[in-house]
Amino acid sequence: MAIRTEEFPIFNFLRNDELLRNGDFRRYWASAILNGFGSYVSALALPLCAVLMLKASPSQMGMMGAAAALPFALLALPAGVFLDRNRKLPILLASKAIQAAALVSIPLAWWLGLLSVQWLYVVSFISGACGVVGGGAEQVFLTNMIGRDKLTDAQSKFTATDSASRLVAPGIAGVLIQWLTAPYAVILNALGFLVSIALLRNVKANDPKPPPSDKHPLRDVMDGFHFIWSQPLLRTLAWASGLWHMLFYGFAALHVIFATRELGMSPGMLGVAQMIGAIGVLASSLLLKPLTTRFGATGTMLTGIGLCTFAYIMNPLIPANLFGYPLASAIACAAMSLFLDCGVMLFLMPYTTLRQKVTPDAYLGRMVSTMRFLTVAIAPVGALTAGYLGEHFNVRTGLACVAAGSVVLMLLLALSPSVRQKS
Repeated sequence: MAIRTEEFPIFNFLRNDELLRNGDFRRYWASAILNGFGSYVSALALPLCAVLMLKASPSQMGMMGAAAALPFALLALPAGVFLDRNRKLPILLASKAIQAAALVSIPLAWWLGLLSVQWLYVVSFISGACGVVGGGAEQVFLTNMIGRDKLTDAQSKFTATDSASRLVAPGIAGVLIQWLTAPYAVILNALGFLVSIALLRNVKANDPKPPPSDKHPLRDVMDGFHFIWSQPLLRTLAWASGLWHMLFYGFAALHVIFATRELGMSPGMLGVAQMIGAIGVLASSLLLKPLTTRFGATGTMLTGIGLCTFAYIMNPLIPANLFGYPLASAIACAAMSLFLDCGVMLFLMPYTTLRQKVTPDAYLGRMVSTMRFLTVAIAPVGALTAGYLGEHFNVRTGLACVAAGSVVLMLLLALSPSVRQKS
C-alpha cells in the first residue's frame, strides 16, 4: 500500500513553507544548528577549563572575555570593506576551518602539558576574529540567499532550533567535562565546524563577486560610518547595542566564577542550569512574532532588555544556601538563566532584522562590520571592569554593577525618540 504524504501534516507543512522548500536554506540551517550546538558546549567548557583546571582569577576571566571581544575593535572596520569587495561563502568557510583548528589546539596543548590561561586568551581572540569576519559574511550571505522579507521568518526558525540545542548541549557538555575533562569537550565543537563546511560547500545560492572598487579602503570605511550616522535608527541601535554588549560581557566574565565558587555548583549542575535556560530561548522563538506584531521590533527589543535587567538584578541576590539548601540556590540560578536567555534573544533578533531591513545591498557588509565595531568593540571594557570589581571587591559587587548599568540602558532606550517612533 502506497503511503500518501498528504495524510501527514508534517509533509504539508514542509511543502507550504517557502523557506523549507529552499534546499540551500535547509543546508544553511543545518549548518547553523551544528555550530550552535557546538558553541554551547564550548561556552561551558572554556570557562570551566579556566576556572576549575587552570584556577583563573576574576581578573583573568575578564581578560579572557576581553580577548574574545577585542577583534571587533581591531578588525570590524577592515572586515566590512573586505566583505563588500569579495564573495561571502569562501570567507565563511575559511573562518570555520580556522575556528576548528583553534579549538583542537586546546586538548592538544593540555595533553602536552602546555595549556595555560594565556593559551585560552589566544584561542578566544582567534575565535572572536573568525566571528567578526565569518559572522559578518554569514549575515550578508543569508540576506542575499533568502531576501530581506524572509529574515524574520528565518530568525524564528533559527531561534527555535537554537533553543533545542541549548536544551541538549549543556547537559552533554557537563557529562563530557566530567568524563573527558573540559579541554577535550571542545572537540565536539570543532567537529561541528568541519561538518558545517561540508554542508555549505554545496550551497548554490546567490553569492556574486561584487564589482571592483576604485575607492581607497579608508574611503569605504568612512562611507560606512556616514551611512550609519545618517540613519537615526541605526545610530540608536549602535549605542544601545554597544552598552548592552558591554554589560553582557561583564556578566559573562563573572557568572561561572559566581556559580561555581559562590553557589558551589558542579559542572553537571551548571550544565543543567544552562539547559533550563534553553526554555527561555524556546519561549523567545514563540514570542518573537506576536510581540513584533503587537509592539513592533523596537518594543520587542525593550522587552528583551527588561528581561535581561531582571536576571542581572536577581543573580547577585541569590544566597549560597537558599532556604538552607544549596540545590535551591542552583535552581534559582537556573531560573535566572531562563529569563536572561529569553531576553537576549528578544533583544538580538529584532535588532539584527531592523538593521538589515534599512540597509541597501551595497552597504550590507560595511554596515554589519561597522555596527559590530561600534557595539561589540567596547565589550572588553565591560569584561575588564567586571573582572576588576570582582578581584578587588567581590564577585557579587561586580554583578550588581552590571545590573545597575542595565537599568540605565533600559531607561535611555525607552526614552529614545527613534525607538518611540518605531514602536
